[in-house]
Amino acid sequence: MFEEAESDPSLTDTAAKQLEQHLRTRLLRAQYQHLEKQDRALLILVGGIDGAGKGDTINLLNDWLDPRHIHTMAFPPPTAEDLAYPPTYRFWHHIPPRGETGIMFGSGYAPLVIEASKKRPDFELLENMIMTARRYEADLVSNGVQVIKLWFHLSKKAQRDRTKRLLKNPSTAWKVGPLDHKVHKHFDRICQGAQRVIEATDSNHSPWVIIPAADDNLRNIRTAQAVLQAFEQRSIRVPPLHDPVKLPPLTRIRNPLDKLDYKKTIGKDEYDIQILDLQNQLAKIVRGEAFKKLALMLVFEGKDAAGKGGTIRRITHALDARQYEVMATSAPKAYELARPYLWRFWRNVPHLGRISIFDRSWYGRVLVERVEKLITPATYRRAYNEINSFELQLAQNNILVLKFWLTVTSEEQLKRFKEREASAFKQFKLTDEDWRNRRKQGAYHVAAGDMLKLTNTESAPWFVVPSNDKRHARISVLQHIITALGDALNNQKKPDDLINPRRQKKHDKK
Repeated sequence: MFEEAESDPSLTDTAAKQLEQHLRTRLLRAQYQHLEKQDRALLILVGGIDGAGKGDTINLLNDWLDPRHIHTMAFPPPTAEDLAYPPTYRFWHHIPPRGETGIMFGSGYAPLVIEASKKRPDFELLENMIMTARRYEADLVSNGVQVIKLWFHLSKKAQRDRTKRLLKNPSTAWKVGPLDHKVHKHFDRICQGAQRVIEATDSNHSPWVIIPAADDNLRNIRTAQAVLQAFEQRSIRVPPLHDPVKLPPLTRIRNPLDKLDYKKTIGKDEYDIQILDLQNQLAKIVRGEAFKKLALMLVFEGKDAAGKGGTIRRITHALDARQYEVMATSAPKAYELARPYLWRFWRNVPHLGRISIFDRSWYGRVLVERVEKLITPATYRRAYNEINSFELQLAQNNILVLKFWLTVTSEEQLKRFKEREASAFKQFKLTDEDWRNRRKQGAYHVAAGDMLKLTNTESAPWFVVPSNDKRHARISVLQHIITALGDALNNQKKPDDLINPRRQKKHDKK
């Protein structure tokens, strides 16, 4: 894999100058075409041997292109704040919009190479970290982000010679750090680890490109050629991990919503006693020391007028306002549409010890966007796997995801619509969209059934709540939250696929 790069090939100044003039013209033209089309974003992940000139090359690339449409980001080792979120959380924040180009240094591959380069690597941990990287890139590519990964490489001798050359010059000595010397000492083992990681994460949809880096001329030209090829690529291939789900014919589907018991009720006096007790229990749990090691995401979906808002208010009554945030999900804005679908939801993932409550959520993709034909069938069928992948990553990193589907009969919904219509206090709750959705309730019923079956996973199961009686529904939801929180805090089990860097540190100490 590294044979050519470790032979330290070079390019004469004359040859480089000739190629440079042609490349710069084509690069700039391709960048503007990419910007004009806005059919995808380009994300360049930068890795490589320390001392291979990665920074100099990317600086030059910014000179050759229009830097106004390039977002260059450097990610140092994660801070304590970073470690309180899933590993890919901070990278999601910086995904460029369609038409733009992002360049990421330290994009998460350094920990993989470090683990793979150890004398005794933790292969289970390494495999989990690799899977996280693959899921992350698959999520991006499936949603309009083209990914290429550049690995800058050179021989052991060239790395040492470059370090010495930089140290001799006071104006460049700052570029050499302790890590450069350490890399030289463990060069062979690092190369073996890097090869293992590159082979495991190379794919047609997010390929690695090895850049020979001993010679500045060749390094610059090869990097420019790789970026140009990415710009000029006609389309990006959807990864197999997110292939569209093939839905069976409706006649073969048993809808989980077809047989529900809507008759359960609870009296007001009993409700008043239970609701207060449950709120007190919830308040005690989330204020406890153990909850600081957990985050909670509550997702509320369901039919219009099924009582989502009222249920959420009964939950928040038990909480400190400084500990939670309620997100009312509406139609995406233009800047959100320019990025992967899940981007805006990744930005609202809660910190450990905090709670995020979603009044409608990412499930809009397989509900309203499907029913209203805002997206293609292939897009919403692919979304089931994307959503499951998203929720799995949350669950693997100490974020408890609880999903509630609140539903009422058609007769009860109509009754509540009429009550809202007649009440000056409640009229704001009833919109034209509610009536329009009601006229399409058959299609929404089918879409909801598919959603419940295809996204009801072990890591993030659905809890269906018949809500003809609001009091009974609220009690059921609170009971479920308390039970789930208790199980999560008591078990404190480490999922098989946990990839949090906090665990990695423990392995490093061993």
